[in-house]
Amino acid sequence: MSVPWWAWVLVMGAVAVMLAVDLFLHRDNHVIGFREAATWSAVWIGTGLLFGAVLWWWQGADVAGTYYAGYLIEKALSVDNVFVFALIFSAFAVPPALQHKVLFWGVVGALVMRLVFIFVGAELLETFFWTAYVFGAFLVYTGYRMAFRHGEQSPPERNPVVRLVRRIVPTDPAYHGDRFVIRIDGRRVATLLFVVLIAVEATDLIFAIDSVAAVLAITTSTFIVWAANAFAILGLRSLYFCLAGLLRRFVHLHYGLAVLLAFAGVKLILSETPVGKLPIPLTLGVIVGTIAVSIVWSLRSTTADRI
Repeated sequence: MSVPWWAWVLVMGAVAVMLAVDLFLHRDNHVIGFREAATWSAVWIGTGLLFGAVLWWWQGADVAGTYYAGYLIEKALSVDNVFVFALIFSAFAVPPALQHKVLFWGVVGALVMRLVFIFVGAELLETFFWTAYVFGAFLVYTGYRMAFRHGEQSPPERNPVVRLVRRIVPTDPAYHGDRFVIRIDGRRVATLLFVVLIAVEATDLIFAIDSVAAVLAITTSTFIVWAANAFAILGLRSLYFCLAGLLRRFVHLHYGLAVLLAFAGVKLILSETPVGKLPIPLTLGVIVGTIAVSIVWSLRSTTADRI
């Protein structure tokens, strides 16, 4: 798919405008309730779906279908991000009013990291055919770990990056409003909120590798992969505030996510064999069906436990 420079400019500009609007509307650091989060989630999801419709009109059904497949798998994997964010906020006792700011700048960092990974990953796949086997095996292994070792996350404060930051950057072990850096006795000191942001960015670095590799298994078009990641990630903050209180109901969702990662890995490996690339309708069907089954399974199991 050949994409003109102005298409990149328009998408980048749209993402920047949406981020600016979101930051402006939440400049008072108010606590985000479920109704507000649900409204914003609808806005972000609607925007992502609308972009797919624009692609359909501009490039045809195949390109739009590829985008929707990447968007859905990225959206599904972002739910696992929500689990980790909840763990981080709980471990550091982050006040509810400050959580949105951390997530906002976390999303900005995630977009930058994904943009870098997308171009590097796509270039590797285009240049060296064997990288498809490496990425594919990595996704299958990641799916295995998610299915059978999902509950083994170490406490956020033990993250090597967080520990390194605390060693080299003077840090005050307290929150000072929404400030990341303050002055104490004439020198700049990082606040605990800055440490939380580093924890979010460090964990999202790992998620970025998984999610970008999964979407690259569907297409190596950097424009489609970036758009799918960007529009899915933009709604991550709202998704967190919608699902934070419901996470205990999604007890089997990680199995569905594991299947999606393994499927993406197998799909990537098959693309470099005589089988070739799997049809987009089949990919979409597997993604939608897997997500639906894992959610219904989770809800039925937790409902039965409550009776």
